[in-house]
Amino acid sequence: MKPYSELTKSELTELEQKLFLQYEDMKARGLKLNMARGLPSAEQLDMEADFFGILYPDSSFISEEGKDCRNYGELTGIHEARRLMGEMMEISDDNVIVFGNSSLNVMYDTVSRSMILGVCGSTPWCKLDRVKFLCPVPGYDRHFAITEQFGIEMINIPMTDEGPDMDLVEKYVNSDPAVKGIWCVPKYSNPGGVTYSDETVRRFAALKPAAEDFRIFWDNAYCIHHLYEDKQDKLIEILGACAEAGNPDMVYKFCSTSKVTFPGSGLAALGTSKRNLDYIKSVITIQTIGPDKLNQLRHVRYFKNAEGMREHMKKHAAILRPKFELVQRRLGEELGGLGIGTWSNPVGGYFVSFNTLDGCAKTVVGMCKDAGVTMTGAGATYPYKKDPADSNIRIAPTFPPIAELDKALDVFILCVKLASVQKIIEEKTHNE
Repeated sequence: MKPYSELTKSELTELEQKLFLQYEDMKARGLKLNMARGLPSAEQLDMEADFFGILYPDSSFISEEGKDCRNYGELTGIHEARRLMGEMMEISDDNVIVFGNSSLNVMYDTVSRSMILGVCGSTPWCKLDRVKFLCPVPGYDRHFAITEQFGIEMINIPMTDEGPDMDLVEKYVNSDPAVKGIWCVPKYSNPGGVTYSDETVRRFAALKPAAEDFRIFWDNAYCIHHLYEDKQDKLIEILGACAEAGNPDMVYKFCSTSKVTFPGSGLAALGTSKRNLDYIKSVITIQTIGPDKLNQLRHVRYFKNAEGMREHMKKHAAILRPKFELVQRRLGEELGGLGIGTWSNPVGGYFVSFNTLDGCAKTVVGMCKDAGVTMTGAGATYPYKKDPADSNIRIAPTFPPIAELDKALDVFILCVKLASVQKIIEEKTHNE
């Protein structure tokens, strides 16, 4: 079929009636399917059932440095856990603090600490007239929710195939002292699946911030979440790049095992410079006596090292790969060539980013909801939930069983077609 924009108004009206009847039939089926969040599937969680047998009542609870993991202490985490997470992040364990289960929690605390107490002795952000953050878009809604809650002004930075628009990043960071940070998901980005190019990372490392307390919030959530063994994106390690460029303190690097073992029961870690770590430790020693070291011990004994973790991730990929391939096949076969949508084709991560015709995303998501398919809210991938073009939709194919995912795609594709036809008819009528 030729692109919808090339159809006559009468052809479009006939197509709209046909699609509307199909849509009414979909709604009558009473579906209850969910593609809203990037959750691991039940099959993935079942895969780690043996995790709970790592520590038995007669196990040794002593860390390799002789610390009893059942007791208080070890503010930055046991050494073997810092080494494991450091290997995951490709940095030295000397640059790592291991926290509880959630990297989102660590990021929230890092922003909160900066607001209340400042960054390494700088003026607390709450005492400044204005605080700004750069937000690559489309991006991760929970990042934007953090900065919005603290009243931080968010500035959209368009994403490209190589990462954020670095001309804009450099313009803002190097000239405006009110710009204190930037959110980044540098590998298999949420939702576009983009991995920052070597040039992009080097330009980040070479920034000359107008604010001494500017920090890059480098959320490397999907650093080992590949879909293919023979197609894996590579990312330059940012801490080393910053150190080489003379900016050793400029980055906070976050990661977790939330989609490696169990969301809510994993490990989260922060990697950064010694100066940053020393300051953070001086603050959190008031906040906590130490993390859950038994959980750290479980993870270390389960994986042993980063290679064990990478081997484990191949099992995740085997479950996820068919789902992502189904999304690509269905979108390509049924929407390809119609001129009513574009989408990403990532080789890792948890999402597919879909762009409708301008002004159609909210309509599509609303139609899907009425037909029993829950999607991430339109606009969620932009600060303040305001997508200027009303076009971006995040598809999360990981959670549903593949048969349910196929049904959800039936609904999604139909809604994209119907909303697009209605939009084009409206535009043709307006231009008559």
